[in-house]
Amino acid sequence: MTEKIKPKLFLIPTPLGENAANVIPPYVADVIRSLDTFIVEHAKSARAAIKAIAPGIVLQNLTLFELNEHEKTAAEAAFLATIKSGKSIGLLSDAGCPGVADPGATIVALAHKNKIEVVPLVGPSSILLALMASGMNGQSFTFHGYLGAKTPDLSKDLKNLEQLAQKNKQTQLFIETPYRNKNVFDLALQQLQGQTRLGIAMDLTLESQYIFVTTIQEWKKTKVPDLHKRPAVFMIM
Repeated sequence: MTEKIKPKLFLIPTPLGENAANVIPPYVADVIRSLDTFIVEHAKSARAAIKAIAPGIVLQNLTLFELNEHEKTAAEAAFLATIKSGKSIGLLSDAGCPGVADPGATIVALAHKNKIEVVPLVGPSSILLALMASGMNGQSFTFHGYLGAKTPDLSKDLKNLEQLAQKNKQTQLFIETPYRNKNVFDLALQQLQGQTRLGIAMDLTLESQYIFVTTIQEWKKTKVPDLHKRPAVFMIM
């Protein structure tokens, strides 16, 4: 008797831009084509990503469940129901790797709780790509997600990260809503010490990619490209 294949949770990376063919391994497309049910952040962007990674797939045949603050319970129930029916399911982030700076971590935790096999697939992570290209400490680093939105909070957070970097010899990484990049950069130049290194990695994997790391002192002398509305990772060391 053939052993029944147990359903799995596949963690599917999403391109950081419109160049899936260059950054997503072909076998990821094969996995997508084998599935008909996915948990996603936003259905519209997920459909675009799936179409880019696996051209020719019939989007109308797919079932997408959104995972967000309003649909968390429904997405978790859909995940367990799909697995119970004997089908594997895919989890997609809006960009990058599921579960990393991404709400999908709750689904992965639920899979482990229910002894469901989790299969992470290879793809781009802006956090790791930025760290790789920074020349900063890759042995010890911390990712902080988003910092304070208001100027006083952001100033305090930047100074705290600088202190952590100096005390622990550790790279401090964070991200920001793209339209606030310029504000973060300008405030960093004001608040951080001259010899502190600041790294910016924008539009990773795209033709417009920009990665530069130098001291605050040197940043003040550097012609900086437009930061507005460009996905970026910031690093302090």
